[in-house]
Amino acid sequence: MASLAMKITLERIALYQFTPQHCAQARDMLGWDMDQLSRESSVSVQAIQRFEAGYEVRDVTRLALAFCLEAQGLVFFPGFTPGRGMNIRGATPNPMERPDYAMIE
Repeated sequence: MASLAMKITLERIALYQFTPQHCAQARDMLGWDMDQLSRESSVSVQAIQRFEAGYEVRDVTRLALAFCLEAQGLVFFPGFTPGRGMNIRGATPNPMERPDYAMIE
């Protein structure tokens, strides 16, 4: 049960520290357009546009974006622009393990 609690805690942290501004800044740092992020994350371009515009998206969608960008070596902290992690794996759990993954936008 402790591992489930830890997983839920990590997801909550990722959801609150990964912002729409982070997403746009990270794409810029990587030189990716929305199409590239869509291909890499399996999130639709429309959902990325909504998220970056500040509209709500499903938690699993937001986690998929954070997970994808962290896999590229970026880290996210509230109030700061994304940074490059030095051999640090991101804190966002793989959203493919979530029961609602099929609902990704």
